[in-house]
Amino acid sequence: MFDEEELAEIRAGRDEWERGSLDPTLDRYGERRDRFATVSNLEVDRLYTPEDVADIDYEEDLGFPGEPPFTRGVYPTMYRGRTWTMRQFAGFGTAEETNERFHYLIDEGQTGLSTAFDMPTLMGLDSDHHMSAGEVGKEGVAVDSLRDMEILFDGIELNEVSTSFTINPSAPVIYAMYVALADQQGVPRAQIRGTLQNDMLKEFIAQKEWVVPPEPSLRLVTDVVEFSAEHTPKFKPVSVSGYHIREAGSTAVQELAFTLADGMAYVEACLDRGMDIESFGPTLSFFFNSHNSLFEEVAKFRAARRIWARLTADWYGAESDAARQLKFHTQTAGQSLTAQQPLNNIARVTVQALAAVLGGTQSLHTNSYDEALALPSEEAVRVALRSQQILADESGAGDIVDPLGGSFAVESLTDEVESEAMTYIEEIRGMGDGSMRAGVLTGIEQGYFQREIQEAAYEYQQRVEAGDETVVGVNAYETEEDTEPELLTVDESVQEHQRDRLDAVKRDRDDEAVTAALAGLETATENGENVMPAIIDAVKSYATVGEIMSVFEDEFGSYQETISVA
Repeated sequence: MFDEEELAEIRAGRDEWERGSLDPTLDRYGERRDRFATVSNLEVDRLYTPEDVADIDYEEDLGFPGEPPFTRGVYPTMYRGRTWTMRQFAGFGTAEETNERFHYLIDEGQTGLSTAFDMPTLMGLDSDHHMSAGEVGKEGVAVDSLRDMEILFDGIELNEVSTSFTINPSAPVIYAMYVALADQQGVPRAQIRGTLQNDMLKEFIAQKEWVVPPEPSLRLVTDVVEFSAEHTPKFKPVSVSGYHIREAGSTAVQELAFTLADGMAYVEACLDRGMDIESFGPTLSFFFNSHNSLFEEVAKFRAARRIWARLTADWYGAESDAARQLKFHTQTAGQSLTAQQPLNNIARVTVQALAAVLGGTQSLHTNSYDEALALPSEEAVRVALRSQQILADESGAGDIVDPLGGSFAVESLTDEVESEAMTYIEEIRGMGDGSMRAGVLTGIEQGYFQREIQEAAYEYQQRVEAGDETVVGVNAYETEEDTEPELLTVDESVQEHQRDRLDAVKRDRDDEAVTAALAGLETATENGENVMPAIIDAVKSYATVGEIMSVFEDEFGSYQETISVA
C-alpha cells in the first residue's frame, strides 16, 4: 500500500526516532519486561509501521466488508445494521428450571437462547442409567425424551427464537427432538432457526465426549448436515468449534488451524456424499474462543475469515459469497476465569467480549463471573448479559465497521496468525495425502492434535508458575482474604424427579410404536441411509436418548482413545 520511496522515508524517520527519542528513554527508564508476548506466547513488537504491512494488497487481502475475502467482516454494515446475537448459556437441573431461566433471559433482553445439557445427555445416556448417578442436571439440563423438550420450550414459539444447542455425540437426537417439537407447534421446519454444535472431530481432539468411533461419528454429522440443508435451511447443523480446543490449552494459532481443518474435513465428507457446496456451505458455522490478548484475538478472527474464503474457493470450488463466508459464534474464555477474586472476571470477560466485537463476531456469549466456582447464578448471568448490552449500546464499538482495519499492528498480526495457521493446515492435509478429511482422522488416530495442545498447555503453565505470565489475583495482586459469591446449587432431588418423569414416559408411551421406530432406525443405520428421518420417528414415539444412541453403539461399537508417544 506504500511505494518504495515512501517506505524509505518512513524507515529513515524510524531510525531517527530510535536514536533521538527511544534510546534515551530506554537508557533512563527501561521497559517493564525484556519480552512482550500474547497469551499464546506470540511475541509482539514495540512499534508497528507501514513497513510491517508493505506487502499487503488491499483488494486481495482486505477488501471491503461483505465482499471476499471478508477480512473486514461478512456484512457491509455489520453492527450498524443490527447487533450481534446475544446468547447466555442456560441449562441446569430439570427442564422446568431451565425453561424458567430461558424466560428470565428473554425478559432481560437476550436475543438468542443457548442450551447446556448435563453429562448423561451429552454422552447419550438416560437419567436412569447407572453411570448417570450423581450427574443428572448438574452441569446442564437433563433431557431424556421429547417430553423434556416440550417442557423446556413451554411458552416459547420456535418460529420466534433462535436456539443454540451445545451437544455433540447425541446431537442428532436433540436436533430431531427440536424438529419434532416444531411439528407439534405447527411451525414449518423451514422456519426454525438455531445452531447445533454437532462437531465430533473436535471431541476426539479436545473435549473427549464420544459414543462411537471417529468414522461413524463423521457419518452421523454428515447425515445431519444433509438433512438440514434440505429441510431446515435456516438452521446451522454444525458449529465447528475451536472453543474447546482453546479451553484444552491450545494457542490461538492452533485453535484457528485445527478448527478450520475440521471444517474442511466436514466439507469433504459432504462433497463425498454428493452434496453441492453451494447448498450446504452457507449452513456451516463456527465457534471460537476469545481470550485475554485483545489484538491477537482480533487478528485471529480476521485471519479465519480470510483463510476460509480463499481455501473454500481454491480447494473446493465454492463460488458464491454465501458458501465462502465464515460466520461464527464467540464465547469468552472460561479457562481464563479464576476462583480467586471472582469479581475480577467481569473485567476479563469485558475485554474478551470487546475483542470478539472488534473482530466481527455474529453471536456472543459472555461468561458469568462465578463460573469458576459453579453454574452461573441469576445475578451473575445478568451482569454478563449487561456487559454485552453496554458494549452494544454505550461503547460505540459497533458503530464503525472493522474499526481496527488498517492498523499497522492488527494487519501485521493478522498476516502472522494466518501464516502460522496455514503451516499447520498444510501439515494436516499432508498427513492425509491431500485430503483434509483423511488428515484430520489420521491426526486423531496418531494423537497429533493431542500432543500439540498438551505441549502448548504445559508451556503456558510453566510461564504462569515462573511469573512470566501474570494472572491477576492468582500469581500477582493476591489477597489474604477472598470473597465468595452466593452460588447456584443443583439439589440432589433433581435426579429422583427426572427419573420419575422418565418412568412415567415409559409407562405411558406405545411400546409397539417405540420398538418399530427403533427397528426402523437400526435398518437405516445398517443400510447406510440418512438416519435423521428414522431418529425423528423414534423421538416422536418417545424413544429416549439412551435407547436411540444404543442403536448406533450396537452397530458401530464403542471407542477407546489410544495416544502414541512421539
